[in-house]
Amino acid sequence: MNATVGTRTLLPVSLEHHRLLIAPWAALVTALSVSSVLVYPWVFPDPADREGLQQAVAANPAIGLIFGPPGDLMTTDGFNAWRVLALGGFLAAMGAILTVIRATRGQEDSGQAELFASGVLGRSARLLTGVAMALIGGLAVGVLSALLTILCGGGVANTLLLSATFTVTAWMFAGVAAVAAQIGADARTSNTIAISTLGVLFILRGFAYSIEAPAWAIWINPLGWMQETSPSGDNLWWPLALGAAFAAVLLATAFALETRRDFGQGLIKPGPGPDRGRARSPWGLAWRLNRGLALGWTLAFVLLGFVFGYFATSITELISADSPMALALAGGDVSAQALVAAFVVMILSMIGIFAAIPSVQVMLRVRSEEMEDRLEPVLATAVARPRYYAANVALSLALPVAYLAIAGLVVATLTSGSDLGVDFGDVWFQAMTIVPATWTIVAVSVLVVGARPRVAVAAWAGVAASFILTLLGPSFKLPDWALGISPVWHVPDILLPDPDWTGLWWVSLFTLGFVLLGFAGFRRRDLAVE
Repeated sequence: MNATVGTRTLLPVSLEHHRLLIAPWAALVTALSVSSVLVYPWVFPDPADREGLQQAVAANPAIGLIFGPPGDLMTTDGFNAWRVLALGGFLAAMGAILTVIRATRGQEDSGQAELFASGVLGRSARLLTGVAMALIGGLAVGVLSALLTILCGGGVANTLLLSATFTVTAWMFAGVAAVAAQIGADARTSNTIAISTLGVLFILRGFAYSIEAPAWAIWINPLGWMQETSPSGDNLWWPLALGAAFAAVLLATAFALETRRDFGQGLIKPGPGPDRGRARSPWGLAWRLNRGLALGWTLAFVLLGFVFGYFATSITELISADSPMALALAGGDVSAQALVAAFVVMILSMIGIFAAIPSVQVMLRVRSEEMEDRLEPVLATAVARPRYYAANVALSLALPVAYLAIAGLVVATLTSGSDLGVDFGDVWFQAMTIVPATWTIVAVSVLVVGARPRVAVAAWAGVAASFILTLLGPSFKLPDWALGISPVWHVPDILLPDPDWTGLWWVSLFTLGFVLLGFAGFRRRDLAVE
């Protein structure tokens, strides 16, 4: 009891303070579910359209990697479960992770925890408060999404189970975050550990379903438990008990570990730094601050290259020439060459969108350095604002080049060694042609951080829009003008004769415009303003 004293006072204050951190995740998950129920009858009004969607999704392993196996896409509830279960759970888990880390290690790093400790507050009160906020937030996600989805026409039983998976997923990763908060040297490291765990489990879940892996490969993954509930299918509630028990074990472990670490330190302690700083320029500082992130993502893109390369080598077996997916991918031209080329472009485009994520993180690091009062001492030296910003922008533009080169190398090696009839050089060059489109996605974050940092979440707008339009746009039969909002839609298909480079030139002009506006805004605006 002494360890948790003060929690009853701290919790309502923390909920009020962090409400803007929790609310967007609940709104996103709810919007996904509600939009599925409302849009499905409009986009797929006829049984023939729904059957085409069912076959197209079942035949595309890249879609299955993200959304999981399709159930009954002939019904509104079945479509909602397929589209939202995995992605909604991912978003709910992200919200839980960020809530726990910010309320625990984030306060220690900022000095707020010492201020709290000067009052009557037990050692574990902040951890209990952070966990309680994540658990309440997860429950809110489930309740809000269930109520609004049912009001919009979703089936009661199916929707309640689907929403319950969001809640339990949030609880599981609240436990993961609580453990990571005890291990990491600081808040950023703790976030990296927890989010990396989520990302790895998410990809392994999708890959296991895509290749029809043995049952044990599903059941050793906590996210697989949520998928096995099968909302709108078997409607199994008992796997949720596994998730709740897993969360309880992780939380008990986190509280036990907290008693064994020093305040402000993690169980993994950083080594001593050099006697003198080695970063002699803004360029060196930008690399030093983001080196761990860059190297960690390098390993991730090697893995992505193998995953997507495997899918590419099996395209001829997974999609027959007369399937709806063949028509959707190749625009009606179902020749083997067109089919292979279209699928290779799609998976490389997905890699290109993923390659923008670490670059957006680099730009958001600029904002966090600013808000934590570490930027002004740098600018107090001979470093001008444009030079500092240019160093971070240059790094954010260089990372996609490296990542696409690495993942493209793996994909090209696998595809050229199969019987697809494509050359190593053509596939690798196709990967590199996606770089300008990825730069446009990154340039959105450059614009937001430079000119409108108060809405920093908008830095992810380019990634989110490109991801949704590229993966779901063709299946939803969106018009070309809507698909064209995604920069990767304009990437030429160099695996076919006479590629059209016009769209890529227009995309590059948008990139230039966004970057220039970002520089202009960063040079003129006030720093560290909420």
